[in-house]
Amino acid sequence: MQSFDERAIRALVVVNLALQLYDGLATYAGLNAGFAEANPLLKWAFGHLGPASTLFLFKMQACACLLLLWRVRANRLTAPALALCAAIYTVCSLAPWTAALASLHIDLYITS
Repeated sequence: MQSFDERAIRALVVVNLALQLYDGLATYAGLNAGFAEANPLLKWAFGHLGPASTLFLFKMQACACLLLLWRVRANRLTAPALALCAAIYTVCSLAPWTAALASLHIDLYITS
C-alpha cells in the first residue's frame, strides 16, 4: 500500500500533467482565436517551428520534467516543487487563458 506522501505526490503529478495539457490546448485555441502568446521564448519558437510543433515539444519537455520529479519522489523537495509548479501554472496559464477564451465566447454570445 502506498504511503500518504506518495499518494499526495502522485496527485500533484497528475494535476500538473493536466495543467500542461490544458495549457497546450488553450494556447493553441487562443492563438487560433487571435490572441497573442505572452512568453517570448514560445513566440520565437512559434516563428521557427509553428504553433503545433512548438507546443508539442515544449509540453513534452515539461511532462518529462514532471515524470522526473515522480522518479525522485522520495526527496523532501519534490512535493513543494510540484505544488509551486501547479500554483504558477494556475495563476499564469489556467486563469488567463480561461478568462481570455471565456471573453471570446461571451462576445460571440452577445453579438448573436
